[in-house]
Amino acid sequence: MYDLDELAAFASVMASGSLTASARQLGVAKSTLSRRISQLEERLGQPLLRRQANRLLPTEAGTLFLAYSQQILRLAEQSQRALEDLRAEVSGELTVQVHNAFARGWFSQQMENFVADHPGVRLDLQTRLTPPTGPEDEALCVWLGTVDECGLRQETLGHMRRGLYAHPDYLRRHGAPRHPRDLAEHAWVDLLGTSEHGVTLHHAREGEWDLTLPPSRLRVDQYVLHIDAIARGGGLGLLPHWMAEKRLQHHPGSLTPCLEEWAPSSLPITLLYPFGRLPRKTVTLLERIRQAVPDSWRLHAPTPSLRFSR
Repeated sequence: MYDLDELAAFASVMASGSLTASARQLGVAKSTLSRRISQLEERLGQPLLRRQANRLLPTEAGTLFLAYSQQILRLAEQSQRALEDLRAEVSGELTVQVHNAFARGWFSQQMENFVADHPGVRLDLQTRLTPPTGPEDEALCVWLGTVDECGLRQETLGHMRRGLYAHPDYLRRHGAPRHPRDLAEHAWVDLLGTSEHGVTLHHAREGEWDLTLPPSRLRVDQYVLHIDAIARGGGLGLLPHWMAEKRLQHHPGSLTPCLEEWAPSSLPITLLYPFGRLPRKTVTLLERIRQAVPDSWRLHAPTPSLRFSR
């Protein structure tokens, strides 16, 4: 087992080339520094330094051992910081940004619980309509959908499956679609223009079907407005099953799935946060988010299938 004081003495002298300069830097007597290096050489069984003129130079063993010494010292420092963080109180200001799909319900409840569990935390919860674009966005972010490379660490929490939904009254008036080609005859409620350039639906046996939909007469920029418009009979639209199920728990009979064997690709749910060492308050919040992810999100990956264009 190496003595950290001996390793620090050796690394310092290797950097300065002088016992006097290193003793001053480390705040110890020159004799103490010399003794520590001698003890390390005795422990290793070979010399690490040799004197030439007024400087101390490394032997071949000293050059080889320096990298290991520095690594051991770095690990010791990191472990000490980690233990200090563990003792530290989770407190201070935090900013969390979230896709508007999570503005109500699951995520807001998790953030309220986090603040309740850590009285020293002040948390700002913000919604956003576009994903982060660069590392200057230092707030934590939970995003639904694809995210381009933006200089932030991206951690996939799961995937959200989607499907076609309509209100039962709408389907009674206009008929239920039996095939994706029938959707061209229906009113379409669009979210953020996501279907303006077409939609691809996947089928386990028939592959993929590319749709060109009629222009939507009603376009909205938030999921809560989207699901409300569909549930009021405004037309058909794509909804995450998880959101539709939550809606049906509170408003039974307000939505009906359509073309259940056809589905668009699942949407990734991504946790974005800065690279590097993070304060304990941030690490604790990240772990809370990971643990709170619904099981249904973890079970579904993007849907692979054959492709047939129409």
